[in-house]
Amino acid sequence: MDAGSTEPVYRAPRPPRWPYVLAASFLVTGLAVVLLWPVKLPYYAISPGPVEDVADLITVTDAQVYESEGKFYLLTVGLREVNAFEWFEARFLDPRVDLLQREVVRPAGVSQEQVTRTNLEAMDESIDTAIFVALEYLGYDVTFVGEGVEVLQVVEGTPAFGVIEVGDRFDVIGGEPVFTAEEAGEVVRTHAIGETITLGGTRAGEPITLEITLAAHPDIAGAPMVGVLFDTVNLDLDLPIAVAVDSRNIGGPSAGMTYALTLIDLLTPGDLTKGHVIAGTGTIRFDETVGPIGGVRQKVFAARAIGVEIIFVPLDNYADALTAAGDGVEIVPVTTLQEALDYLDSLEPAAALVAAG
Repeated sequence: MDAGSTEPVYRAPRPPRWPYVLAASFLVTGLAVVLLWPVKLPYYAISPGPVEDVADLITVTDAQVYESEGKFYLLTVGLREVNAFEWFEARFLDPRVDLLQREVVRPAGVSQEQVTRTNLEAMDESIDTAIFVALEYLGYDVTFVGEGVEVLQVVEGTPAFGVIEVGDRFDVIGGEPVFTAEEAGEVVRTHAIGETITLGGTRAGEPITLEITLAAHPDIAGAPMVGVLFDTVNLDLDLPIAVAVDSRNIGGPSAGMTYALTLIDLLTPGDLTKGHVIAGTGTIRFDETVGPIGGVRQKVFAARAIGVEIIFVPLDNYADALTAAGDGVEIVPVTTLQEALDYLDSLEPAAALVAAG
């Protein structure tokens, strides 16, 4: 070989970099998941919850009970705090789930245990009200006694915060005597947002008189609120027959109308459902009016999942309910128990519809 010639030099090919980039990406992603998964954002996801056959929850003694071919279902929602990944899923991937700011579900300064206790007490009072309304509708002699209302929770950021305290008891609101939490709410609703009302009662056994300027309710357009959650003090129903309801540890007052409808159906010859599968949601008041509730979209999705044909909803929730309704389900808005009963009376029996089809 000549001195001036050069030998070719072999160079091994450089290994590809993409496996390292991919591995690093997996590592970073995994680390992010591990670090961020336990971190909860200030949001709750509200999703479709379990449904319950209401007739299975009610036990009546000392009276004839009549079975129905159809069903009345109560509807529930699931609530959970979310991390960033669950927030993304709820916001962009699952149309059945909505996001609520934490303060709407659990106001500042209120523990989850307090929220749970408050919701269970609201359910208990809703059941008592539904029993009263149903039996009175059927002509039974029913009386109830309450000794005013006690404050279970004060919502931070409302006029009541810093003025009213948990444990305060009131028997006069806006100049009107009140014996139950239901009556307290009815009195408040007769006043306007921005109006100042007087509350009279006791704090730790000592007389108090407080003035509160009513705020706008965050969930009910045009409705006033004090900014507290009331519970009836020593509510006592005097019933001519024994009625027991198993709430299955479900919280909140939104099943009131459905409990009342089902109890009327159980104690009435014939079949109010006429063989149809029916669900309902809405609070019930002593005057038989039906009040608005939360999570109506999720409740409609839950009802559709089990094949419900008809869903009663409060009129105030009707527009939202329609956004979750699909083919094959009818959303019926009501403002009173009587409107729901009138609709049921107008129904064609399910068997007749099948035969005609």
